Order: sequence, then C-alpha cells, then structure tokens
Amino acid sequence: MTPLSRSAAPAPSADELVDPDQLVERLGISRVLAVGAHPDDVDFGAAATVAALAERGVEVTLCLLTAGDAGGFEGGHDPSEMARRREAEQREAAEVLGISDVVLLDERDGWVEPTADLVEKLVRVMRQVRPDVVISPHPERAWDRLQKSHPDHLACGEAVVRASYPAVENPFAFPHLREDEGLEAFRIAHLLLMAAPQERIDARVEVTAQLPTKLAALRKHFSQHPDPGQMEERVADQMRAAHPAGPSGALAEGFHHVVINGPDTFAGF
Repeated sequence: MTPLSRSAAPAPSADELVDPDQLVERLGISRVLAVGAHPDDVDFGAAATVAALAERGVEVTLCLLTAGDAGGFEGGHDPSEMARRREAEQREAAEVLGISDVVLLDERDGWVEPTADLVEKLVRVMRQVRPDVVISPHPERAWDRLQKSHPDHLACGEAVVRASYPAVENPFAFPHLREDEGLEAFRIAHLLLMAAPQERIDARVEVTAQLPTKLAALRKHFSQHPDPGQMEERVADQMRAAHPAGPSGALAEGFHHVVINGPDTFAGF
C-alpha cells in the first residue's frame, strides 16, 4: 500500500508533510466520519485537520461512542449532569470546527468494548454517512505516551477497524440494516488513525493555520480542563513535535494512514 497516494507516483515519507489541499486531492475526500470514544477525543487528536477539511467544503460528521460522564476533575459530580454538560460542550466545539452533524451512541464511559453490537452501531452510522475517510483513535497501545491509549480509545479504534472492513462493505453482515433500514453496503477507502504509536505515524498534515481554531474548540470542553493555559501549551508542543522539521513555528497532526480500498488493494470477496 502506498500512503497518501492515488496513483503510482511516489508518496510522502513519514518525515514529509502534506497540506490540507493535498490531503483532499490525493484521498479524494468529500465526506468524513470522525469517531471518538468521548467528547473532546477528536478535538485533541484531529481538530485542526477536521477544521481544515471543513474549510475546504468537506462534509464532516462526528460520532461519539459515550457521553463522557466519567470525565472531569471535580469529585462527587452527578454522571447524568456531566453527560449533559459534555454533550453541550461537544456540540459547541463541533460548531467551531465546522462539523455538520454530531451522532451520539450509548456506550458506557470507561467500559467500551469492540463487541458485535458496537460494530453494528458503527456500520449503521457509516452506511448512513457513507464517508470517503474515517478518522478514529488507533487500536494499538502507544507505550511512548500511555495517556493517549485510554482503554476506551483502543476499543473504539478496534471497533471502527472491524466495522470499516469487512462489515460495512459486506451485504451479508447485519443484513437487517439493508433489508429493514435500506442501508446498502459500500466501501470505505481510507482510515486516518489518530493517537497512533510513534512508529505507526506515516501521514502528517500541516495545520499551522488551524491552531487557533483547534484551541477554540478545546476551550469549549471547560469541564475537563482545570488549567486551560497549561492544556493549550501542551497541545501546541505536541503539534510542534509532530512537524518533521522539529521545533519551529510550524505545526502538524500525525496519523497512521490505512488504505482499505484503493488502486493498490483488491476490493472484493
């Protein structure tokens, strides 16, 4: 497979960047589904890329597996109230990023597992949205920074991968989705997996111009940030580190790019 390439032309190496225009052109993106285990997951991992895509007319749908009711830093909070707050925060953040729709599933925060039931829910959303690209947490644990490998994130990533192939494109997987709901099977072309182990990152998107938008979206998650200034510094530092040129004014978000159905793959049964 050739990362970030739709032809036989040489693709960027892991130390090269693509800008958002190149990303849209090379992957043929018109519609994206971004999936997170909790509110703010996608905002931390891919908000600048999502904002850049939305600025270029890409339709972005956000799907959250849980309401994030186990999050926050205040003791003794009511889980149902926290869920309500976090949903409201996420909808405001999504508006900042230009996300067109927010879908909330009903998994339990802290207890997400890649079950057949969850895969079915994701296949339903995927067939409704019919994205070219799915953005999701990575299903592999990153030992270099364990905080980005919350068990819910890993389970979310595994469920997304299982749904993306082969379930969403197999008409005999969850046949009631086709027979009762009219949701026909289709093929997803690409995955962009965020929070990947360092050795898996092979696609870096230059998003310096989108830093203010990303930070504005993250500020909406006020229930999760006891020190917003420190959070913003950490995010900017991580984006500087993701840029292959090293410490500089340029910023990037890194992904593991997976081609599911492209010119170098066999798509069929």
